[in-house]
Amino acid sequence: MTSYTLSAITALLGGRFIGKDIEISGVRPLDSASASHMSFLANPKYRAEVTSSQAGAVIVNEKTAEEFPGRNLIVADDPYLYFAKVARLFSPVTASSGKRHPTAVIEHDAVVPESCEIGAHAYIGTGTVLGRGCRILAGAVVEHDCTLGDEVVIHPNAVIYHGCTLGHRVEIHSGAVIGADGFGLAFAGDSWFKIPQTGGVTLGDDVEIGSNSNIDRGAMSDTVVGNGTKIDNQVQIGHNCKIGSHTVIAAKTGISGSVTVGSYCVIGGGVGTVGHIEIADKTTIGGGSSITHSIKESGQHIAGPYPMQTHKEWARNAVHVRHLSEMSKQIKQLEQAVAQLKNQ
Repeated sequence: MTSYTLSAITALLGGRFIGKDIEISGVRPLDSASASHMSFLANPKYRAEVTSSQAGAVIVNEKTAEEFPGRNLIVADDPYLYFAKVARLFSPVTASSGKRHPTAVIEHDAVVPESCEIGAHAYIGTGTVLGRGCRILAGAVVEHDCTLGDEVVIHPNAVIYHGCTLGHRVEIHSGAVIGADGFGLAFAGDSWFKIPQTGGVTLGDDVEIGSNSNIDRGAMSDTVVGNGTKIDNQVQIGHNCKIGSHTVIAAKTGISGSVTVGSYCVIGGGVGTVGHIEIADKTTIGGGSSITHSIKESGQHIAGPYPMQTHKEWARNAVHVRHLSEMSKQIKQLEQAVAQLKNQ
């Protein structure tokens, strides 16, 4: 079992430790940690749990470090981020084994370095080029004329359609489909005529796509997702969208075609957008919101299903929603009283 002393952890990740230089063999929440585990305090309302926790060490910030005398602590600027980095020490990224299963199919002109791992029944199409250390796992498909960067991971039964480009360290989870046809149709009077989708999909470095999510290929130019963007499960990105860098999109969100989303945006679960709009950098959109027009000012916090409004406006209006019936009755009573006064 892998273990690290507190001094070794701080040497690797920064911060400073207080107390005994004990060994840690894993990470756990405060309420289930034992003496060999490390936990963290990011939200001050859980201070009491630190006192009662059996954790061998706790990550805290500078402000709260003095509140727990006698405890083994690591002091960091951002305890939650530091905890994530410690967790990565105990759960490192799986490296490619370099093995190729005999049932895998690799077309004769595909470029697959020896460092790549190709799982059972995986398929690599003609003209496709893989970077070093890729892992194409069981049942995954990478169609023809794709380009993958180094250390890309395609999980079981994910599909990369033809002509797509994936940057370095991209991870595509099971059931995801990258590059399926966009929903482009022209009405021919009595039926719909499908518009050929001749673009592709380009994913930047360090992009992660959750299970059963879909990113449609562009009609003529590529659908693009920027570096470091993380997309949750069951998300739909329509054709010709441009998603910026380091944006996060939670589950069951649907982004319609030709939408431009800026960088460092946070989009909650179940959000829906109309097509052909722009969402500025650093926009935060609350879960379940319906985005009906462009958000052009950076840093806005948007919330509410309909009509779209800032979070502050939504919170102020939401207070009154539960009293709508009572307010309606009062308005009718006032209208009746005014009518009686006019008749006198």
